[in-house]
Amino acid sequence: MTTTPQAVRRASPRTRRAATPPDPARPLLPDAEPVRLLDKSGTPLPARTDYPEPPVEVLRELYRRMVLGRRFDTQATALTKQGRLAVYPSSRGQEACQVGAVLAVRDTDWVFPTYRESMALVARGIDPVEVLTLLRGDWHCGYDPTEVRTAPQCTPLATQCVHAAGLAHGEAYQGRDTVALAFIGDGATSEGDFHEGINFAAVFKAPVVYFVQNNRYAISVPLSRQTAAPSLAYKGVGYGVPSEQVDGNDPVAVLAVLTRAVEHARAGKGPFLVEAHTYRMEPHTNADDATRYRDGAEVDAWRDRDPIARLETYLRARGALDDAAVAEVAEQAEAYAADLRTRMNDQPTVDPLSLFDHVYAQPTPQLIEQREQVRAELAAARDEEGDA
Repeated sequence: MTTTPQAVRRASPRTRRAATPPDPARPLLPDAEPVRLLDKSGTPLPARTDYPEPPVEVLRELYRRMVLGRRFDTQATALTKQGRLAVYPSSRGQEACQVGAVLAVRDTDWVFPTYRESMALVARGIDPVEVLTLLRGDWHCGYDPTEVRTAPQCTPLATQCVHAAGLAHGEAYQGRDTVALAFIGDGATSEGDFHEGINFAAVFKAPVVYFVQNNRYAISVPLSRQTAAPSLAYKGVGYGVPSEQVDGNDPVAVLAVLTRAVEHARAGKGPFLVEAHTYRMEPHTNADDATRYRDGAEVDAWRDRDPIARLETYLRARGALDDAAVAEVAEQAEAYAADLRTRMNDQPTVDPLSLFDHVYAQPTPQLIEQREQVRAELAAARDEEGDA
């Protein structure tokens, strides 16, 4: 049998194209564009099998809690201006993220909030006065974390990432199906604790969902000065963590994506990273002047993507919401705000020496010395008042 030159060329290793090996990172990568189920006007987009739409009754409750959450937020901002709070970081504009996240987890799961998650905490059912206790400066934390399965609000950036990984690993080690949800801001992804937490969770397959609310600014530092990655969701790939990015002002998509992420973690598959593209409508806190680093046109552009209006339009189109239902929710929100105002007008009685309680299980000599110094100063102040 003779072999033709053409056959030799076809069989030559030099000319054969090698099969492309599978990309091990492909299952970990987020979508190239943020997941979106509603457009910015509230019109539904083609359904997705990977992120099924939540039931309509769940979406109605999502809408109700978002309206209450925004009214709480505006009331807390007003209380700050009245001097009732020392500081308040607003979440206005991020309602879909704040409320959608807590609806995606069970009451028995753990939530690890930052200082900006006051809205999420009241959506979780925590007493709003207890939520604002920290920001009023009365106590380290106003609620019992173990009772509500919610860690104290974390002011240091990203430290909650490590806490969430440790708790989730401990729960899994004891055979429980608890999931930990850690809220993170875009600026916190530049911190070492973020990387340490997500790496630990990946190695030990801890059931954690890391939820990054990318609101474009770390105080005044824009995202472009934080990372050169296509999006923050890509940070998960380096740790072997599946990731997704979602339109953070699309309430339906946020809840759908986070529901899948929580199911992934609860099934024992390890952590999941979700980045929500959203926007902080108010300044970083009441002490911030946002006009120094962003212009009004940018804010107006994001105002057109309002998450509450988006969901309301969609639910009305489905016949799941009407004028009467909208008015009823608005009335509930006003009553909620009025009750908060009344209760926040009561000045709490605070013992200054309680500042030293619960710092350590066993007070150190230095802490005891500091406490006694404060005790002496208080006694001297009382003596002066008595002499006057």
